Amino acid sequence: MQKNITASDVAKSLGMSQSTVSRVFTPGASVSEETRKKVLQAASELGYRPNALARSLITRKSNIIGIVMGDIRNPFYPDVLSKFSKELSKKGYHVLFVNAENEKLSSDEVNQFLEYNVDGAIVTDASLPSAVASYLKENQIPIVMFNRYTQDSLFHAVSCDNVDGGYQIGRYLIEKGHRKFAFISGTQNTSTSKDREKGFRNALVESGYNLITDDGDYTYEGANAAALRLLGSNHPPDAIFCANDIMALGVIDAAKKLGVRIPEDVSIVGFDDISLAEWTAYSLTTWKQPVNEMIEETINLLLNDINQKESNNKPQNKSIQGKLVERSTVCDRTKK
Repeated sequence: MQKNITASDVAKSLGMSQSTVSRVFTPGASVSEETRKKVLQAASELGYRPNALARSLITRKSNIIGIVMGDIRNPFYPDVLSKFSKELSKKGYHVLFVNAENEKLSSDEVNQFLEYNVDGAIVTDASLPSAVASYLKENQIPIVMFNRYTQDSLFHAVSCDNVDGGYQIGRYLIEKGHRKFAFISGTQNTSTSKDREKGFRNALVESGYNLITDDGDYTYEGANAAALRLLGSNHPPDAIFCANDIMALGVIDAAKKLGVRIPEDVSIVGFDDISLAEWTAYSLTTWKQPVNEMIEETINLLLNDINQKESNNKPQNKSIQGKLVERSTVCDRTKK
């Protein structure tokens, strides 16, 4: 049986201390470039692989970041997970993924963080019950909420400026000559859906227009059913804003089923700018979330808290502006 090569073996082969070898494999540790090259070459020749768990016991840092997601069926979030993993890897961190059951982070799932000694966690579309939030705070696990926030939260939050996005979409549709508006909401009581509706409604009220709403639960199926109700009514809307893109695709398919023309009979706008939105079959006009900037800000906030032994920083709620992406699902009615 081949002997397991240790950091001590590498150190002996080079005539240096074991602590020097360990620093080479510790992200952020101070070591000269010449020493780093020597250690890495010797480690490669001897077949040494650093034991991450053993290192975490010494440094009290695992270099593991937990990422919590609820609805992984929405293409927006797997893409976000991929980008987070890539950016965190560049900074020497591994990712522990947790799929929150019923889109709520439970105590059992929090215990995974404790078992793996995660340095911090990012919570995306899952909610944090108050008891769980307090538990995380008590155990000093830094948390940043991504793409949503809660009032009086114990943690930092980074999101798109959803109120502004909804408002700009409302102004855009009004300027294009639309007069009968509908909004298909996401999961009830989520900040994303409420803020997008708030901004949209504000724009309509300013110009004297009413808004009808229906619930799509942030799913293709939910929005498809809502669109069938709205477009099949006696007074169908001439513009529908959906709280995310996957719902907008459900609305487009519902309109096609009913023989409703897009955009001649009804204009449709989504929110997110997922990859499917630009497919020829949909060519969806949508509001693009500044995902890269949101991810960068989230990581900066989290690592800042991780690297401070005692952080007294107040939770920050940061919102970043997105932009409209025009494609083929909105009609300019002023030219008719």
